[in-house]
Amino acid sequence: MGRKIAVVLFNLGGPDKASSVQPFLKNLFRDPAIIRAPLPLRWFLARLISRTRAPAVIKNYAMMDAGGGSPLLRETEFQARALEAELAKSLPGDDVKCFIAMRYWHPFTEEAAADVKRWGADEVVLLPLYPQFSTTTTGSSLSAWKAAFKGKARTVCCYPFDENFVSAHVDRILEAHRKAGAPDQVTLLLSAHGLPEQVVKGGDPYQWQCEALAEMIAGRVPAHWEVIPCYQSRVGPLKWIGPSTEAEVARAALAGKHILISPIAFVSEHIETLVELGEEYRLVAEKDGAASYTRVEALGTHPGFIRTLTEETIAALGMKTEIRSCAGGRLCPSDWTGCPHAATHHKAGERMVEPAH
Repeated sequence: MGRKIAVVLFNLGGPDKASSVQPFLKNLFRDPAIIRAPLPLRWFLARLISRTRAPAVIKNYAMMDAGGGSPLLRETEFQARALEAELAKSLPGDDVKCFIAMRYWHPFTEEAAADVKRWGADEVVLLPLYPQFSTTTTGSSLSAWKAAFKGKARTVCCYPFDENFVSAHVDRILEAHRKAGAPDQVTLLLSAHGLPEQVVKGGDPYQWQCEALAEMIAGRVPAHWEVIPCYQSRVGPLKWIGPSTEAEVARAALAGKHILISPIAFVSEHIETLVELGEEYRLVAEKDGAASYTRVEALGTHPGFIRTLTEETIAALGMKTEIRSCAGGRLCPSDWTGCPHAATHHKAGERMVEPAH
């Protein structure tokens, strides 16, 4: 009899209706990985920010065809079913089931952990739908999982340089370019969610992984394109990593460029892709005279992306350690102390994997 394998898909989650927006935001901003302040102050700030931001966020959610809520859960369910189908082909003797563990709204991590335990899994693979590792995303989800589930689990920490993943991005970008009429004079903006600068200075490898991925993509699109990694969704008064996506949209628009904008850290359509990239920055581009503005679709269930998830799951099941990256062991240079692979796991003389250009 085969194994019962639970694949737990980590994601942030999103409100399912307008009335869920404020409590969702409160859950988000009271996470110590997001607001790094003492508990009483963090909870006060979470209440304040969620209350003041909720009205504008509710309006943004209303712009999407999701009943006033986020399409993220629906998109993640599509990915879960596609991954189950591929794993069934690759592991025919095993019973594989995907569980969705959202960090800030239902189904919460705690709900997923209870479901996995009830199902009686023999093996558990933790698979983030955050391609790049950050202490604020995968790190936070792992902390929540460890608090909710005491059994053994194998973890995939990140896969930003996986060949199928990179190729899927390039495929989406070139497809969008063709649909836009294959214009010349292109600026390709590779947009990722931003982080406060102090998080990166504290050793978080997210920015390095995003920009190394951007270099890999740049090497696979037409050489005369301008390719710029940039960061969106800034919140609060802290200094954030840059350049900002909005500023790069305005700069390229003023130069009369044809703008292609692609999400490289979001794998599903949700408010940041459909509204922020799809609507808000489009208005900036049109106001400043862009020749055209085309949003590239998120990866969703692109076969290459699902192949990445499939292969990472299978590799995780076969590994002797408890955590892997798409490089097998540690992916990040040693300067990035926020990497979840402890320095002691990186043997002397072991080769670091550098992204191919």
